Amino acid sequence: MPRFSIIVPVFKVQGFLRECIDSVLGQSYPDFEVIAVDDRSPDGCGAILDEYAERDERVRVLHLPENVGLGRARNAGLAEARGDYVLFLDSDDHYTPGLLAAVADRLKSAEDPDILVFDHVRTHWWGRGGPSDASPLLAAAGQDVFSLRESPQYAHLFLVAWNKAYRRAFFQEHGLQYAPGLYEDAPVTYRSMVLADRIACLNRIGVEYRQRRQGAITRTPGRRHFDIFPQYEGLFAFLEERDDLAWARPLLFERALDHMLFVIAREDRVTPSDRSAFYREMRSFHRTHCPEDFIPPDGPRGTEMRLLASSPYVSYAALRGARGLRRIAGAGKRRTVGRASAAAQRAWYVAQSRLPLDPRLAVYSAGHHAGVHGDPAAIHAKARELAPHIRGVWVVREDAVDSVPPGIDHVTPGSREYHAVMARATYWVNNVNWPGSLVKRPGQVHVHTHQGTPLKYMGADLLDKPGARHGFSVPKMLHRADRWDLSLVANRHSELVWDRAYPCHFTSLRTGSPRNDVLVEQPAEHGAAVRARLGIPAGNTVVLYAPTRRDYRRGGHVDRIDLARFAADLGGGHTLVVRLHPTLATGTARGLGLADLHARGVLVDATDEPHVEDLMLASDVLVTDYSALMFDYANLDRPIVVHADDWGAYAASRGAYFDITAEAPGHVSRSYRELAWLFASDTWQDEESAGLRTAFRERFCEFDDGRAAERVVRTVLLGEKTPEPRTAPAVPAPATERAHSLN
Repeated sequence: MPRFSIIVPVFKVQGFLRECIDSVLGQSYPDFEVIAVDDRSPDGCGAILDEYAERDERVRVLHLPENVGLGRARNAGLAEARGDYVLFLDSDDHYTPGLLAAVADRLKSAEDPDILVFDHVRTHWWGRGGPSDASPLLAAAGQDVFSLRESPQYAHLFLVAWNKAYRRAFFQEHGLQYAPGLYEDAPVTYRSMVLADRIACLNRIGVEYRQRRQGAITRTPGRRHFDIFPQYEGLFAFLEERDDLAWARPLLFERALDHMLFVIAREDRVTPSDRSAFYREMRSFHRTHCPEDFIPPDGPRGTEMRLLASSPYVSYAALRGARGLRRIAGAGKRRTVGRASAAAQRAWYVAQSRLPLDPRLAVYSAGHHAGVHGDPAAIHAKARELAPHIRGVWVVREDAVDSVPPGIDHVTPGSREYHAVMARATYWVNNVNWPGSLVKRPGQVHVHTHQGTPLKYMGADLLDKPGARHGFSVPKMLHRADRWDLSLVANRHSELVWDRAYPCHFTSLRTGSPRNDVLVEQPAEHGAAVRARLGIPAGNTVVLYAPTRRDYRRGGHVDRIDLARFAADLGGGHTLVVRLHPTLATGTARGLGLADLHARGVLVDATDEPHVEDLMLASDVLVTDYSALMFDYANLDRPIVVHADDWGAYAASRGAYFDITAEAPGHVSRSYRELAWLFASDTWQDEESAGLRTAFRERFCEFDDGRAAERVVRTVLLGEKTPEPRTAPAVPAPATERAHSLN
């Protein structure tokens, strides 16, 4: 029998689940079992849990046949528990190191109390954290063991399941069960606290309580927050049946009203249209259950409780409104300044937004309106084939209009045509966010394609990387991401990262990356044509060098290798093609000799090539550092060399989801000497390189099957049901055969 049973109910938290489970399995105290309850989660949570159960015998997984909610999922886990003590952990939170050892020690010193309460720290999605209000109470308890009747102030401890260790026999003896609906913690917490003869405290932070931006049910406005009333009705029905607990009624009545008043005041819980009805329910609860000896506390909260006894909602609203006006007056007035032209554009946009949506209109953009390329271009091309009745219009900057292929409809940002298209298009397709000034109307469908598989930190994960997010606001970025409806993914790694990095309401589509369809198909004539256009001699081995930007360096560019030397060391029969990161195309990097080397025929500068897929098809090997290009290139099953001489600095400044030097798609060089040797010795294409590449492809190319664009068009534009792609990459023909067949 284990000392602890840790019950983890799981639903739609795949981006946080591994961190949660790892925090338990990594505890120094080993005597525990984890009972993970998959509450019919529609994402990848069930598979993640099964993976852990297969690796660690301490993990057991219950897959519920239907979604039952948090409370009943906890009950299901409790029924399977075998430990002396039961702990509950929400699956988007995690334990701090050493918690279980500290809990075990405190239980021993307290001689196995009924309940042990420990502390937590609150971590908000934007990165700021803060201690709980419980620390002074926990510290004051010291090593004492007490009952709530003796120490009623401990009813103010945080009202949750996961900051306590319950003696399992105590929990079962009193038939404690979580009820369905929101606020299920309240009746169990208060009932157990008043029933416990022996309560102990541990003044130690045990849980990092994640305040998610979206996804938390308690932070989603709606009528579900009225669940608080039946939860407390159940608690007071129990109390009023027990004469021996009469002492607890005034105490818990005050705590119940405090909880309800907290909920009604939160805009992210009770909507303005529901507040009067919520207030009436509070007054009804007050009339039914107010003990004769109840005395409201002092201060603003006590004033609100007195209003409940005597006044209608308008009095409460006036009281809250007066406080709000005082806050506004204290903060000062905000100034709003706008130009007449901007006001006119806005008026035109608003007028267009009153017109019906056009079900035959889709708008596309890529790379901040830089041209027709990437995933949106692949989707648009396939839509012209499969859904020709849907007109596709591209948003393209004025300085990029000349690059638009003939026959492609386009508008420029800020124009009247642009505002009309954005207001009326049923479908928005983009690989970056649309401007925040645009309002997505009901019925519009926003498809976000992203720009590749993430290695470096993205979105909300950048909050603790101030250098990497210099110049943009993460909250504003997430506000724009709130408009996403569908997020395309090429692998489960990306799916998990996007769920975590963009805590917004969207649905992941396992479509694969549309821009990679051409890489899976690998038309040999395509690569040969690109080679000819770039002037690469027939039969040469083409080495594509594609470095990414550096956040720790002003301007983003760092010369990691001497390109002229590298081209010379490659020797005859080789052509070095250089593709800088798009953000460096007009920066200082082009002025550091690259243009001159290109003019002298030392290498080919292909930074301005509009379609990077062309360069990949024309190459035999990719040399990169930490560019996401490697994930796409792996579809070709051609060698990849990772030049990682500054991996430590890069990972520290930008952050990375895994160590690319340990899980590389090929050989890794940590100095120029090693890089040159890999090519001089032909090691870059040996069997070890092929083995590493195979493992990498299986992980990151799993949904790329050459039909991603078709899958998106059929699913989104045509409304058809399409099967998910197979979960193993295709095996293309040998690289040399593909690259040189037409040379």
